[in-house]
Amino acid sequence: MTRGQLVPDELTTQLVKERTARDDCKNGYILDGFPRTPAQAQSLEKLAAEQGNDIVAVLIDVPLELLERRTTGRRNCPVCNEIYNIYYKPPLNDNVCDLHPEAQLIQRADDNPETVRARLATYAEQTRPLVEYYRAAGLLHTVDGTREPEAIYQDIVRVLPQMNTN
Repeated sequence: MTRGQLVPDELTTQLVKERTARDDCKNGYILDGFPRTPAQAQSLEKLAAEQGNDIVAVLIDVPLELLERRTTGRRNCPVCNEIYNIYYKPPLNDNVCDLHPEAQLIQRADDNPETVRARLATYAEQTRPLVEYYRAAGLLHTVDGTREPEAIYQDIVRVLPQMNTN
């Protein structure tokens, strides 16, 4: 992960299978970041069929340059985990939590430009084909991810109306 590479399919698929077998997933679940490859998608289809679930794929579409800026600018408070972004949601005082002035904000080790570029390259190489896979299957819904989080959330809720009834 620190090199920007994906966890092996077998491990990820096993973790998803174990987690989605729990009682709180019996009426369905939302996965973020899985599947990432067509091979994982095929494993998920098999798992969903076994569990009696349907698959709906949602692509939150964001230009790669914006993703890089959002990720490399991310900082968080080690006390309360409040998330800041030096470009889009900076703290009031440079590198200090607004809620905990004694706390210096930290940046995840893998949020540096080199690792982020490697993750985006991995995405382009390994995950982008998944978008076409779900598009061809008629399961892909695209949401504009350049907007405010609440607008993105509302679009996702519209795509997944059954999730709004729980």
